Amino acid sequence: MQELRGFVAWIVVIFTTFTAFTTHASPTSLQSSNTKYMVCYYGSWAVYRPGRGKFDVENIDPQICTHLIYGFVGLSPSNEILVLDPYNDEEENWGRGAMKRFVNLKSQNPGLKALVAIGGWNEGSEKYSKMAMDPAKRRTFINSVIPFLQKHGFDGLDLDWEYPANREGSHPDDKQNFVHLVRELRQEFDKYGYLLTAAVSAGEFTIRTAYDIPALARDFDFINIMAYDMHGAWETFTGHHAPLKANPNIDFEDNLLLNLRHAVNFWMEQGAPANKLVLGMGTYGRGFTLDNSAVNGLYAPARQICERFVAEPGQWTVVQDLYYEAPYAYKDRNWVGYDNVDSMKRKAEFALELGLAGGMVWSLETDDFTGHCYGEPFILIKTIARTLNGGVIPTPPPPPPTTTTTPDPNASTTTTTTPAPPPPDGVCRFEGFNRDPEAGPCATTFYWCLSNGSGGWTIYPRTCAPGTAFHEDIQACTHPELVPGC
Repeated sequence: MQELRGFVAWIVVIFTTFTAFTTHASPTSLQSSNTKYMVCYYGSWAVYRPGRGKFDVENIDPQICTHLIYGFVGLSPSNEILVLDPYNDEEENWGRGAMKRFVNLKSQNPGLKALVAIGGWNEGSEKYSKMAMDPAKRRTFINSVIPFLQKHGFDGLDLDWEYPANREGSHPDDKQNFVHLVRELRQEFDKYGYLLTAAVSAGEFTIRTAYDIPALARDFDFINIMAYDMHGAWETFTGHHAPLKANPNIDFEDNLLLNLRHAVNFWMEQGAPANKLVLGMGTYGRGFTLDNSAVNGLYAPARQICERFVAEPGQWTVVQDLYYEAPYAYKDRNWVGYDNVDSMKRKAEFALELGLAGGMVWSLETDDFTGHCYGEPFILIKTIARTLNGGVIPTPPPPPPTTTTTPDPNASTTTTTTPAPPPPDGVCRFEGFNRDPEAGPCATTFYWCLSNGSGGWTIYPRTCAPGTAFHEDIQACTHPELVPGC
């Protein structure tokens, strides 16, 4: 199984039609003594998406989640916590200050907890492996985390190392070294009351090699199981990326293990208490192009991911699998598996049945956050939260009234201006993702261009997944035949 959670913002299908929580901390607005967690990840790069897909901190509804997690920060060559997008994340050098604005959402919901996630798929495993195996490097990392959390006002850290003892550059001893890292973080965090959580694999073979589950369960406040991305474009057949249960009629061999029920049960069988586990659910879908439009069921031959799903009402055939308890749809050679209101409700009920701590979503910005489809923003996340907590999302008390004062006409004023984007150069023609100018229309390399606030560009090189090419108009990698001129 290949999980692509850290990269998912570039390959998700965003639905505009079919999109049919106890810690050491104080309670949140959804919490009572029996309230379940609603953990919501935020992919901060969504601010660079074009058109209606653009999603900024201010698009977040702070009332529907108990915990917000900001993704992502990384690990520097010196083993310190590293801001990956200084222009968007921080305020210095005319930055947009997204982290500060994210943490300030707590002013609208005093019980809300705001964490920051380190890692993700794009960060890889090698540098985390090297850091975790060396006690001095672990101490350097921990010593950098505390002032970082203090500076930005976060309530804790979410470890998203994908994955110990797996992927290129990992070390066989990662499983035990991860325990050492978590134990040492826990000891330091307890001095400050910080939360320590993790995002972990749902694949049995990864779990066996990556995690000492009883040891980790002792030290994490809660553990988010990424129970999605179980099938995708790395395979040569269609498959729902987040089935609730296996279908014995069509699933075979290892695919019988790729479902939510097996993942959660395996974590519990290996020693994780239910009240430390949070069930992760994806608010996005994964699509394929079929080899043959007449062969359109599960495990149908398919070669690529659909980068965007464009709604065509009445032209798609929707199928609800009895065992997966989640839908897929097809039209001609296009096939997509996804979750709707009914399947999300059933998954949240499953979490309740097992006595889990709550639910998690990846991610806020891939839900129907404007209410374009159903007239209610964040319909999938709200469905989960309501199911977990008795059908309602409590409304917090209104903020105290503000006092209006008349400004002094004799007082001096300060005007703040936002610097204009830098002029185009040989690589960056506009802010966002720019195709490699030397690679031609079938480019597999591109550049993330950000204004540095001083008249120049900060440039991050990126590479498409094998078999895809960069499509500048949709700001994503896709099948080469869909890229103009390729």
